Amino acid sequence: MKTNMARRRSERKRRDRRLKARRQQIYQRLQRANRDKYIRVARCAGPIFNEANLRYELADKARGVVYGGAGLMLQLAKQVGLVDAIDWRVQLLKMHCPYHESDHVLNLALNALCEGTCLQDIELRRNDAVFLDALGVAALPDPTTAGDFCRRFSETDVIDLMTAINEARTNVWKQQSPEFFAEAVIDADGTLVVTTGECKDGMDISYKGSWGYHPLLVSLANTQEPLFIINRSGNRPSEEGAAQWLDRAVELCKAAGFRRVRLRGDTAFSQTTQLDRWDTAGLVFQFGYDAMSNLQKLADELPSESWQKLQRPPGYVRAGEARAKPPKVKRQVIRRREFLHLELNSEEVAEFDYQPTACSRPYRMVAVRKHISREKGEACLFEEIRYLFYITNDRERSREEIVFGCNDRCDQENLISNLASGVRALKAPVDNLVSNWAYMVSTSIAWSLKAWSALLLPATPSQPRPPATDRHCWLRMEFKSWVNAVMKVPCQIVKQARRIVHRVLNGNEYLSAFFWLSDLLENRVLLR
Repeated sequence: MKTNMARRRSERKRRDRRLKARRQQIYQRLQRANRDKYIRVARCAGPIFNEANLRYELADKARGVVYGGAGLMLQLAKQVGLVDAIDWRVQLLKMHCPYHESDHVLNLALNALCEGTCLQDIELRRNDAVFLDALGVAALPDPTTAGDFCRRFSETDVIDLMTAINEARTNVWKQQSPEFFAEAVIDADGTLVVTTGECKDGMDISYKGSWGYHPLLVSLANTQEPLFIINRSGNRPSEEGAAQWLDRAVELCKAAGFRRVRLRGDTAFSQTTQLDRWDTAGLVFQFGYDAMSNLQKLADELPSESWQKLQRPPGYVRAGEARAKPPKVKRQVIRRREFLHLELNSEEVAEFDYQPTACSRPYRMVAVRKHISREKGEACLFEEIRYLFYITNDRERSREEIVFGCNDRCDQENLISNLASGVRALKAPVDNLVSNWAYMVSTSIAWSLKAWSALLLPATPSQPRPPATDRHCWLRMEFKSWVNAVMKVPCQIVKQARRIVHRVLNGNEYLSAFFWLSDLLENRVLLR
């Protein structure tokens, strides 16, 4: 046993040295190219893309795959208990010939991980023999079978699938440090899934005039993980059913060990009928609130000393020397054509107690007063005052922290954007509301696997590592960038007696963390 551990430790050290050498080589190559460009200018050399003499041949024995990270993600899904949880919770097939429920679900997630944009893209991987060998499978379900599998779901089955995913999610959370469980921040928002189809059951016209569905997304802001996705008809309001799923998210986080839970949402999610119950249960909530006339009147009646100037932190900190700012071309065009322009001059914040009609007790209402000048051309017409309101039971944080905390909820829009345009989970490729719901939940596993791979990286590495190996970097990466860095790792596939070896053929700054995760999954089973 000690001999094997020593051998693996020696292999890891040798691999780290080789990765460092590869990074140094590419750095020296770029530096050399940067020096040589002046020589090329002096010699009047042609474009650099005309130098290579390219030729293509079909390999005889060497076999490679582009998406070398696919096997790592499937290994992660198995280690955290996702495969077993799906097969245990979701019972749709009477016989497994040969695919199980987890095979169908992970096939959809794998399609998203390999940049598939529709069900038909499954056929590309299904007909790639090297890709199949890299995963150690004989075949994958075809696109038609994948669509038929989604149509087998009932509403209860989709809920069971989300329950199975969250069971695996809690297994990943168990690996985190105690600081991770200080507070869970749960966000809720709706988004539109537009479709041009005419035969999709459950579709309807939205408030924007587009046809499709209106799913609700409940997510954990700490890690940007989608806890629940609930598909609804396109004409349903954003907040419909939100309280039920927020309660489920709270129950999930409490069972996982979070010591405090905070709920956030925009003005549509104020949920006044639920505030007393959540306050009694010890939950913290921060919701936007409609700027109704009675609230504006109360804000206007506040004494002037109640208002304080709202100082927002800078969007970023400049790293180098200050550079001259380019001219604002858009602003010049607006002035020249005398378009109406709204310019924010200043913001003030105040607070007062307010009791909504549906509540039996008052809560803290934080008001933001915006001073906006209405300009047309070079002339300033008049100044306008607009109000934003936030209701909360949080008496500990300052009014500025309440405002900034509610503004941070907008980060969920980045998650929705990634799920829609990156993962392609918020799509409607099947023929009815529930089957499209099943597709959304199954495909969103691709994003969850990305988050889990980041959470399993060491929070504080024992030795200096590149910034790209930091877990925060992985969590904040756009899905497409993460796929290019972690999934698209070209590998040579070598089949040995009892294992399939992936020999990484290139080098990038993310490979240190890639191999760290590979060693973790290879050497021990994660606690469940």
